[in-house]
Amino acid sequence: MTDRYANYKRLKFDWPEERILRITMENPGRLNSADAVMHGELVRVWRDIDEDSGVNAVIIRGAGEAFSSGGDLDLVEEMTKDFETLTRVWKEARDLVYNIINCSKPLVSAMQGPAVGAGLVAGLLADISIAGTNARIIDGHTRLGVAAGDHAAIVWPLLCGMAKAKYYLMLCEPVSGEEAERIGLVSLCVDDAEVQEKALEVARKLARGAPSALRWTKYALNNWYRMAGPTFDTSLALEFMGFMGPDAREGLASLQEKRRPNFNPESAL
Repeated sequence: MTDRYANYKRLKFDWPEERILRITMENPGRLNSADAVMHGELVRVWRDIDEDSGVNAVIIRGAGEAFSSGGDLDLVEEMTKDFETLTRVWKEARDLVYNIINCSKPLVSAMQGPAVGAGLVAGLLADISIAGTNARIIDGHTRLGVAAGDHAAIVWPLLCGMAKAKYYLMLCEPVSGEEAERIGLVSLCVDDAEVQEKALEVARKLARGAPSALRWTKYALNNWYRMAGPTFDTSLALEFMGFMGPDAREGLASLQEKRRPNFNPESAL
């Protein structure tokens, strides 16, 4: 393994086969939630991979039986109280999306269990997304009391259409792997026990393909995402503005206290 990956703490790396780099998101005891450390690492890893001539294909997965359970609540609470933290994470969230889109190497995601938040950004922006039958894909932003930012506005309407995107993003309804494949949100759905092997099989084909042809095809297709950049930037700005408001404070408190939120119906302008 090259030294460029030696200093990561929450992301673990291995090479299941030649020229295939596998990333494992790992935050023990927290279902691989994205704390401040992981969030920052998920931003910069795509630049390191893009510059690594030894990589032809990438797999991203979560440790154990979860892909990612979303943003760590301690980080979310800090964002509601500290402007410097809020603006740092806003920039990271923006760069995370664009860095994945602009990374030239083909990316395969292997999603099992909960797939939420920053991890889900990579899960759904992957070039080939593979979900287990019982995966639970959730965009939990409105449940938290903020606008659906992250990756949602740039990719969900394109993948599954505006009607389905609004249904799942506004209601925070979970999407199973089977339903995600049916509506076009993911590339493939397989039995949970087959997710990792299928991801490796796909990555193997990509790693053996014509590098320039695959990378240039990805670049051209990702212009669909780039055209939606202003929509994404707006959604992200609105999301982070919401962290300073009463709905986010109530949403966070309800999650910490494991109860239903009691949002003020008159809080919005």
